[in-house]
Amino acid sequence: MEGFNSKPAVQCAKLCCSFFALTLVCAALLPLPAQAPVTIPEEIEWTWEVRPLHPDPKLPNVLLLGDSISRNYFPEVRKTLSAIANVYLMASSTSVGDPRLERQIKEFAATEKVRFRVVHFNNGLHGWAYTEDQYKAAFPVFLHSVQPLAEKGGALIWASTTPVRSEAATGATNPRVEERNRIALGFVKAAGIPLDDQFSLMQQHQDLYEDSIHFNSAGATIQGDQAAAMIRAALNQ
Repeated sequence: MEGFNSKPAVQCAKLCCSFFALTLVCAALLPLPAQAPVTIPEEIEWTWEVRPLHPDPKLPNVLLLGDSISRNYFPEVRKTLSAIANVYLMASSTSVGDPRLERQIKEFAATEKVRFRVVHFNNGLHGWAYTEDQYKAAFPVFLHSVQPLAEKGGALIWASTTPVRSEAATGATNPRVEERNRIALGFVKAAGIPLDDQFSLMQQHQDLYEDSIHFNSAGATIQGDQAAAMIRAALNQ
């Protein structure tokens, strides 16, 4: 067409192409939305809660929160502290990384309507379908759900996850246990929470396993004695 100047049209096209390319680059640099936590159920799922039949209102309340390992040494802790504390238990197979765990803890708190002078807690021997990266990403949520269980001025104590005797069908291995302990310790140290090193303790008692994960009654007594000693110290007893 006579008098038609195509230069502005070419410049416009180039500008559009540059803008489109820049949009693609920016989109590539944006972080992907975090995946929502998912429940990966185990073959057997369970919860186990124990409360004093007649709690003494004059005594402080203590909670053990963990899994079947905590459940095993709970009787020894309860016996040792019987004259100085009301001792409760919340044990569960639900692991860090599973969104059910936070809900279970909240439900426990709503049901008991009790705040605790000391919360002795652990989580690490379940949920082997979750990677250690997922464990690390979810641990702050777990810690945040545990903290409100303690009364004002109360204390938290983190118990490291115990070693296993051999590779279990659940996927537990000592390298994975140690990595989870390392991850957890980083968070609890940053929060000023003391460590009950049950891992190192039970490394010295390899002869007391009753299966590949759990310890027999003698082992549970040793564990309970150490846990009770730390709780007594937190109670200034």
